[in-house]
Amino acid sequence: MAVAHRGCVLAGYLLLLLLAGCKARIHSLTLKNETRFAVDLNTFGFYANGTLDVNLVSLRLQEQLVNYSNYPVGFSLSRSRVNGVLSYTAEETETCPLTLTKLTSTEPLILFLIDIKTLSVNVRAIGEQDNLLRAKPKAEAPKGLRKTRQEPANAANTPDVSKPSTNRDEKADDPDNKLNKDEKDDKSVESNKDIQKEEKPEVEETEFQLGKNKQLTLALDKVNGSYNFSFHMVVGLLAEGLYSLKFHYCQNRVPGVKFPYSFSVEVTEVNPDGYLSAAEIPLSRLYICMAGVFFTAALVWVYTLMKHRYSVFKIHWLMAALAFTKATSLVFHSINYHFINTKGHPIEGWAVMYYITHLLKGALLFITLALIGTGWAFVKYILSDKEKKIFMIVIPLQVLANVAFIIIESTEEGSSEYYLWKEILFLVDLICCGAILFPVVWSIRHLQEASSTDGKAAMNLEKLKLFRHYYVMIVCYIYFTRIIAILLKVTMPFQWQWCYEFLVEVSTLIFFVLTGYKFRPASNNPYLQLPQDEEDVEMDEVMTESGALEGISKVKKTCNGRERQKESTLRRGGVNMRNEGKTTEM
Repeated sequence: MAVAHRGCVLAGYLLLLLLAGCKARIHSLTLKNETRFAVDLNTFGFYANGTLDVNLVSLRLQEQLVNYSNYPVGFSLSRSRVNGVLSYTAEETETCPLTLTKLTSTEPLILFLIDIKTLSVNVRAIGEQDNLLRAKPKAEAPKGLRKTRQEPANAANTPDVSKPSTNRDEKADDPDNKLNKDEKDDKSVESNKDIQKEEKPEVEETEFQLGKNKQLTLALDKVNGSYNFSFHMVVGLLAEGLYSLKFHYCQNRVPGVKFPYSFSVEVTEVNPDGYLSAAEIPLSRLYICMAGVFFTAALVWVYTLMKHRYSVFKIHWLMAALAFTKATSLVFHSINYHFINTKGHPIEGWAVMYYITHLLKGALLFITLALIGTGWAFVKYILSDKEKKIFMIVIPLQVLANVAFIIIESTEEGSSEYYLWKEILFLVDLICCGAILFPVVWSIRHLQEASSTDGKAAMNLEKLKLFRHYYVMIVCYIYFTRIIAILLKVTMPFQWQWCYEFLVEVSTLIFFVLTGYKFRPASNNPYLQLPQDEEDVEMDEVMTESGALEGISKVKKTCNGRERQKESTLRRGGVNMRNEGKTTEM
């Protein structure tokens, strides 16, 4: 099992090296032959004077097969105060958000409709707005150029187009000539567009107050068959909130044939204090403070182990390793967030160290909890076959869960595999949480049977009570960190959603402290006490008086070193005195 564990850790480390170079808060997403009708690009909490830069580098569409007047394509930017599901941006809605003409909920919405026929982007602001939009508006073509479009093309203006048109009737049936004709027509169109670009004056970016301008028309450029545009938005004082940016292709919402499209987009979000979202800004300080608390708790635990060294088992040192690994993971997590806030992306080395410690922490956590549940090293040193199967399931699942976490952290939200790995992480984590409950249940059943069959009912009932408490602790920890905390995160305002992480870390600390207290290596811990009844005492006296076990003392794990040495010395002294008396009588 240890060899398999080391192999899984090595495989995870190699994966980390491959994924550590991905960007984090400066987003760059490229999708090819995509068929989803909605792509979640990013969700970000903005304070006042925060900025959003969106640059559509390229967009390739099916221009002939889709009516983009009825089924538009473009972006939606919605705002909410909480992290709940927005009604008008949910994927379950029957209508495409780009076709909305009025607000269907209380939250504002900004639509960017791409019109490939007029080479323009129609901006529609719905609801109360306090944002400043900076973009390049669509320029009106010069009057002379507009007349040229209406007049028939002559030889002087379009020399390349007139030549193939003279032989159109003579070689209409030749496929090669048709291909050459289409290529020349494309070249002529491109040449005309080049002429238009040369004659069209350069348009500078203009600022628009969306509270006053509800409808705008921006410029859309076309280069080599792909469309592109960009905009810059500044969040106003009254427009703070959680913004969700999505790309929509409304045609694919209709049941039937899905039309592929490809696009590449760059998104940069900045708050006044850095690149982190409003809910993530306090996390760097939170993690470093909690790392100090966990490190202090680990030192106290090590001091306790050294104080009661004769009552310490291997599982106690494993618990100490878990506490130190947790503290180290929080340190690297804090450093990772610091560099993301200052640079917009993590530093590769620190990110790799954080992922490694996070993987080790997750594996140690579930292994330690399962070993405590089985009673390993406390009352037995051999695991049963069904307990070994639990570890063979939990360890690979934990490796898979950490790999899923790394992929989620390293990929963009809009990628197709992002939500797949997110669902895998949630499912695997729940399976691991449920799996560690089985050893505790088995131990409870074993103690219940033992308390009713043998004569050591009092001690077994004490252990049974302790295991029941441990079972309740695990269930409460799972429910609070996996369900209740997530519900609180959904209902909290966007700037207070960091409290979710605070509650998770505090509950983890409380769980660690309670577990350590329940299974502490002390003489007054009922779980570590061996049963003492009259039969045991009588048997000990008989064996000692017979001299068969002369010089051998009875070891009690509840006693410290001095008490055990004292007990051994007294017994040896008693035996020697009895032997001397017998010799004298002879």
